[in-house]
Amino acid sequence: MNFLTISETPDGFIKEVIDLAMQLRKENDRTRTDLSGKVLISLYEKPSTRTRLSFETAIANLGGHSIVMDFKSSQLSRGESMADTAHVLSRYGHFISARLFKHTDIVELARHSSVPVINALTDREHPCQALADMQTIIEQGKDKGKLVFIGDAANNVAISLMLIAAKYGMHIVMCGPKGHLPSVEDIEQAKAFGASNIEITTDPLHAVKDADVVYTDVWVSMGDEDESAKRVEKMKPYQVNEALLEHAKADCIIMHCLPAHRGQEITDAVIEGEHSVVFDQAENRMWAQEALILKLSEGRQEYAIKEPEAQEEEKKEPELVAELKKEEQVGKKENMVRDLLGF
Repeated sequence: MNFLTISETPDGFIKEVIDLAMQLRKENDRTRTDLSGKVLISLYEKPSTRTRLSFETAIANLGGHSIVMDFKSSQLSRGESMADTAHVLSRYGHFISARLFKHTDIVELARHSSVPVINALTDREHPCQALADMQTIIEQGKDKGKLVFIGDAANNVAISLMLIAAKYGMHIVMCGPKGHLPSVEDIEQAKAFGASNIEITTDPLHAVKDADVVYTDVWVSMGDEDESAKRVEKMKPYQVNEALLEHAKADCIIMHCLPAHRGQEITDAVIEGEHSVVFDQAENRMWAQEALILKLSEGRQEYAIKEPEAQEEEKKEPELVAELKKEEQVGKKENMVRDLLGF
């Protein structure tokens, strides 16, 4: 079994991983021997702090060890195919994690690997971050509440968060400027996963009203640096600051996946404030990764899943929820007309 996306991973497996992660954190045992002699090979195309440290620490906590390989120092930089790389890495290691730009590359890696492949971030999703996020939300007793994501609500972190929160039945609000909202397909998928309610809005004050969890991320993701100035200007009304949080619940928690650009998407006062669980969230990356590796090592067949196709259709972004409903009604009328005309 591979772990490539939240969307394609069975609910049962995700919940088992998070339950185990919470247990591992309570035990705080850094000297386990469950995976003694096992090797995690981590492939990095993008830079990393928490992802790399959490994976290396997790496998070490379990008695195994890691090998890190980046694109620049490997034959991938000279054109070796992802398929050939997958075949070779599978002969050397017991698990592969990969932090890549294109999701189609990790799909290719998984297709040709004979050992579990873990998505350590791609342009589509950041599922390992979502595991730690949901673990943190549960530990803080907010998993039955209202989760609000503010900022670039179409990025990989936002989408994985929305999908995993939906699997736990949370009330979800995705807030950002037009052009930075989840696609229709992702929203519909979150609804199908069981979210109690999903709202899409461009109004941050409306979004955070009575929020239990307020989550933000950088405004300029890796790979989007060429449009940095444009994005920052567009996102200014979406800064998470003390004035905005006056509209949230008094006991709300503040989350950020890090790294943070303080003074842009979040202020110093908020990230260092009493409501911030940002560094608990960062620590949980390690426990979530440890739990994930342990569960993948079991190789349980009941969680075998069909991997996504290499090529995906471009996803469409909605304007607002009202427009989604309008499109849905139009579609129903078109179907009725087809039925009446007999084609």
